[in-house]
Amino acid sequence: MTKQSVTDTAIFAGGCFWCMVEPFDTQPGIIRVESGYTGGHVPNPTYEQVCTEQTGHTEAVKITFDPSKISYAELVEIYWRQTDPTDAMGQFQDRGPSYRPVIFVKDENQRQIALASRTALANSGRFDEPIVTQIEPAKPFYLAEDYHQRFYRKQPARHELELSGGRHQFIAKHWQH
Repeated sequence: MTKQSVTDTAIFAGGCFWCMVEPFDTQPGIIRVESGYTGGHVPNPTYEQVCTEQTGHTEAVKITFDPSKISYAELVEIYWRQTDPTDAMGQFQDRGPSYRPVIFVKDENQRQIALASRTALANSGRFDEPIVTQIEPAKPFYLAEDYHQRFYRKQPARHELELSGGRHQFIAKHWQH
């Protein structure tokens, strides 16, 4: 009899989903990271629809992981280190509601972990501005078009250009010291 492996999921929004895949995809215990849209009111939105800012969706990543190898709390900590948690209306050069930072939680356990982590970050003194990242109940997650999936591998030069629009500098200033 083989032991069935247990998986869990996490959904994070932190600006352009292209920039949010690699930091998770490269961690032990990650089964897959998918780019998509969540939080809106239009079923099965396209990238073009989301870009109009009329669907209510946020670009996000859905992470399927093995909780025996990496915990949800560890994923939340990785998330913080990829975003500017003091900017409510976008991330770096990507502006507007579809790029807002959000931790989408699927249950009370995830909510408690995310809240505790956000409080700890707010109390850490790491940032001069308030932490404004929202914690919201998960809504349906719609996969983005195939060309968005694992973009960092498909288009490394363009991916690096996106990261250099302020994200790299912010991470270096606030997390790499």
